[in-house]
Amino acid sequence: MKIVLLAPASSIHTQKWADGLVERGHEVVVATQHPATSWPGPDGPRVLVLPFRGQHGYFLNAPILRRQLRAHRPDILNVHYASGYGTTAALSGYTPSLLSVWGSDVFDFPRGSRLKARLLRFNLNAATRLASTSNVMARHTQSLLPGAAAPFVTPFGVETGRFAPSQHKAPSQGVVIGMVKALYPKYGVDVLIRAFAQVVEAADDQRDIRLLVVGDGPERAELEALAQQLGLSGVVEFRGALPHRDVPEILRSLDIFVASSRLDSESFGVAVVEASACGLPVVVTDVAGLSEVVEDGVTGYVVPRDDPGALALAVLSLVDDPRERDRMGSAGRATVEARYDWQRCLDTMVDAYQSTIDAAGRGHRASGEG
Repeated sequence: MKIVLLAPASSIHTQKWADGLVERGHEVVVATQHPATSWPGPDGPRVLVLPFRGQHGYFLNAPILRRQLRAHRPDILNVHYASGYGTTAALSGYTPSLLSVWGSDVFDFPRGSRLKARLLRFNLNAATRLASTSNVMARHTQSLLPGAAAPFVTPFGVETGRFAPSQHKAPSQGVVIGMVKALYPKYGVDVLIRAFAQVVEAADDQRDIRLLVVGDGPERAELEALAQQLGLSGVVEFRGALPHRDVPEILRSLDIFVASSRLDSESFGVAVVEASACGLPVVVTDVAGLSEVVEDGVTGYVVPRDDPGALALAVLSLVDDPRERDRMGSAGRATVEARYDWQRCLDTMVDAYQSTIDAAGRGHRASGEG
């Protein structure tokens, strides 16, 4: 299959989809106005760097993309991100096209103004079919375009060979709680720090309890000050942002994973799925997208958002019960293997491509007509 991905090449998610499709034997071109500095490798996809940048680039690059698509004649155009690249794709007029929504493009962008809402609906309507990483986002996207076919659900998969429990974890008297997320207010890292203070105060014994915060962002200084204010400077470590290749090792150093988002919805809990793949029990807030990938009481706990007390109680129950940690971690690993294994998710995406081609009514022939 000849596939063009119109997407930010700088995103690890774009890179994973593209590399996975190439490994399957598909011919892949990534068209982007966000090139990556150290990707792809020599055996990876071809990258077409569109010349214009910024918000205007999504409009100005459309005729360039149209010419490239007519010359390349892919079987399908898979557009990632409905508001920006979705505009470029819609103006190119190419079909068949599968538009994959990412989150803020359908949750936040249309709230900006009536013009943005109209532009988003135009982009969604221009696509042959739609895709979403989660069921909750699929339902929301369909609500923006009544009468359209239900979006395909194509989760971000996890490489369960890389993201796996440690086989040689040294025994420890301590418990390490952790999160991996950018440090923005919407992700509720302050809630986690306040909850952790309650955990330290209420723990059954004097075991070594630590919190590891992996990620960077504009809230870091404020969060470090909060930890100091709560007397946690010696037991909270801010590690900063790490390359994605280092995330499995970090997760294997943890005993409990927490995602304390305060958003109404997140597109998909990929960090939570990665933690579960590594055999960790997870505690998440009742945010749609996160709670979708956690079975409450089985693979972890789901607690009310913006509630440090409820979060602390859930974490504390795991701190004090290593057998429960092991049970939930094992259940989480099994769930990931059954639902979110990377190869399974690639199968799902390729099936969505074929269904989109079939829906266009042209088999494997594509049209470049505007």
